[in-house]
Amino acid sequence: MIHIVFNEADIKVIKEAIALDESLQGEVMQIKDDYAVGPLKNIYVGEGIEARKQWWREVLAGGDYDGKADSGDVDDYKTVAELVGTMRRNEEEIIWIWAAQNKHDVSGYYWLLKYMQEFQGRVFILYLNNLPFINEKGNIFYPNWLHEIPAKEFLKAKKLAREITLSEFEVDPDEWTKLCNENKGIRLLEGGKKLAQEDYDFYDAELKKLITPDWQKASKIIHQYASKAKHTTGDAYLLWRLKVLIGQDIFDVQGKVGNMKEFEIKTKG
Repeated sequence: MIHIVFNEADIKVIKEAIALDESLQGEVMQIKDDYAVGPLKNIYVGEGIEARKQWWREVLAGGDYDGKADSGDVDDYKTVAELVGTMRRNEEEIIWIWAAQNKHDVSGYYWLLKYMQEFQGRVFILYLNNLPFINEKGNIFYPNWLHEIPAKEFLKAKKLAREITLSEFEVDPDEWTKLCNENKGIRLLEGGKKLAQEDYDFYDAELKKLITPDWQKASKIIHQYASKAKHTTGDAYLLWRLKVLIGQDIFDVQGKVGNMKEFEIKTKG
């Protein structure tokens, strides 16, 4: 059994669940890119792959994750090549894809599906959407992310594993192709597995509201956004959008516009 997750924090909790239940024994692999943001056009061919990598270079340039686009840390195409190789060599092997109800996991699922089609019947999905779990304090909650679920609760979750159907293998890739061809910058989860798209500046309006007449570090604005906004995204993306806004000369800025703790922003006064 191979477990696939879409967040680094999910690896730990799945491994803890495996330690509690040997029927879950298997390798845990992570799809690392965030397919909920950035270009998707021609994403399965060299031209589109390079365009996306170049976009990430621009987004991360001069920030807290500068150079990460070329570090080799994120190479989902290499990961998936290893996965496909394993599945072809061992016909007994099965895959469990774990996803919670968030745009990041669902976008990753759609991206991965193209490579899973030849293994229909051996690929299972555990989509934990709108399902109640018990947290560490014993209260019922509805998780947005897998790593919010205590390891012992995964022993219940495993009963939800179901085969990805032939019909899903036909319909879902078509849905993803349509999104890829729209070539917008932001994916949002509308419910179930339905994704909608917005332009790259989608988060800007909410970011602007957090900029006040007082100097604030970019890191503070980004953390406030993450805790208050209905639609959130990664801090690297928000830092990039702040820099784009600064480039429009609509805010005052002091310090080196680099890492999020290195500069401060306020409204022009």
